[in-house]
Amino acid sequence: MVWEQAKEALKENLGDAIYGLWIEPLECVHSDASEIRLACPDRFYRAHLDRNHFEALQETVKDLCGSKCRVVLCDSESAAALPPSRQGEQLRLPHIPERKSIVRSLHPRYTFDAFMLGESNLLAQSACKSMIRGDDTVGSCLYINSSTGLGKSHLTHAVAHTLLEESPATRLRYVTAQQFASEMVRGIQTGSMDTFKTSYHDHCDFLLVEDIHALKGKKKTQEELNELLDSLIKSGKRVILTANNAPRDLKGIDNEFRSRMGAGLVTTIQAPDLATRYRIVKNKVAQSGLKLDEEAISYISEQIQGDVRRIESALLSLSAKASLMAGAVEMDMVRDVVAEIVGISRTLTTELIGELISREFNVSYKDLQSRSRKKVISFPRQVAMYLGRKHTDESLGDIGKIFNRNHATVLHAVKVVSELCRQDISVRRQVEILDRKMAEL
Repeated sequence: MVWEQAKEALKENLGDAIYGLWIEPLECVHSDASEIRLACPDRFYRAHLDRNHFEALQETVKDLCGSKCRVVLCDSESAAALPPSRQGEQLRLPHIPERKSIVRSLHPRYTFDAFMLGESNLLAQSACKSMIRGDDTVGSCLYINSSTGLGKSHLTHAVAHTLLEESPATRLRYVTAQQFASEMVRGIQTGSMDTFKTSYHDHCDFLLVEDIHALKGKKKTQEELNELLDSLIKSGKRVILTANNAPRDLKGIDNEFRSRMGAGLVTTIQAPDLATRYRIVKNKVAQSGLKLDEEAISYISEQIQGDVRRIESALLSLSAKASLMAGAVEMDMVRDVVAEIVGISRTLTTELIGELISREFNVSYKDLQSRSRKKVISFPRQVAMYLGRKHTDESLGDIGKIFNRNHATVLHAVKVVSELCRQDISVRRQVEILDRKMAEL
C-alpha cells in the first residue's frame, strides 16, 4: 500500500520524534491513483500538520506514485462521510485562497516574544515586523545576514508564525534555498516547470528564503530565483532572504542576482553584547528549569560569546549532569561544562587550587576556610596558599581572603612549605605532583 511505503520514507526523513507525534496517528481512509485521504485526530492537529509537515507528506507521496496523486487531510469525524471530491472543498475556508501557504517545519519557541533584543539585532527585528505590516519604510525586499547561531532563523520563523496566526489569507512560501533548488530540478525532470513557476509567481504573497549562500555555483537556480524576485517585488509582494554574508561578499553568485538581493534593506546581525547574552542565558535557564544563581548566569554570559547555540549546548550539558548526579549545579560544574562544551580554558585561581587541595587531602573546602589549627587541616591549607602564591598573580591579601586569613599568614605558609620541600623528600614529591596537576586545571 502506498501510504505504508510513504510512512516508512517519512520516518526516515523526519526522524522518530516528529514521525511519532505527527505521522503515526494519521489514518488512511481512502487511497487510489489520484488521491490519498488521511484522517487527523482533530482539527487542531490537522491545522498544525497542514502548516508544518504537509509539504513533506505531499512530496513523499508524489515520489512514490506520481505527480498527479494528491494528499488530502480531514478530521476523523467527517472522513468516512465525505466522498473524495467533496473533501477538498470542505478543507478550504471561505477567506483562504485556493493556493495555501507552504511552510517548512517551524520551531514552536521561535517567536518574536522569545527573541532577545539588543543593539546587535534591533534593526533586523524591527525590519521583519515592518515587512509583516507592509510598511514602506523597509521596501519590498529585506536581506538579513549573520554568522551561524545569531538569530536569523529565529526571526524568519517568527515572521512565519505571525503571518500564519494573524494573516491567514496571506499566501506564504517559506523554504530554504536548497529546497527551492530541489523543487526547480524536480520541475525540470518531470516537465512541470510551468506549474512550479505559477506556484511562486502567481500564488505567493510573501516569500521567505533561507541560506541563499547555498546557491553558490548554481547558475540556473540563481537565474530562476532572480526572475521570481523581480516578479514579486514589481507586484508589490514581500520578500525576506537570509545568508551568512552580505550580498557583495557571497561567493559564486551571479552579479545580476547579487544586485537584485541588495536592492532593498540589507541588515547584519552582530554577535550579542554582554547585556544581551545575560538576558539570553537567563531566559534559557528559565525555559530549561535549571536552577542557576546569579554568579553562574553571569559567568556563562561572560565566557560564551558569539554563537548562541553554544549557550544552549552548555545549559543542556549542565541539565544532564545535574540530573545524573541528582544534585544542585555548583560553580565548579559550571566552569567544567563551559570548558568542555565551548572550549574556554579555566583561569587558574587560588579558589580552584583550594578545591583541588580539598580533594587531594580529603578535607572539605569549608575546613580549609575554618579557624581550625589541626595539622590535618592546617597543612593542606598552607600547601594551598603556597601553590596559590606560586601559580597565580593574586596578592598575599587576596590569597588570604580565600581562606579567611591575612597576608602575614599567607607569607608564613609559603615559608613553611618551602622549607619542608627542601628538608623532606616526601613533602617535596607531594608538592611536585600537585604542581603537575595545576596544569590540568
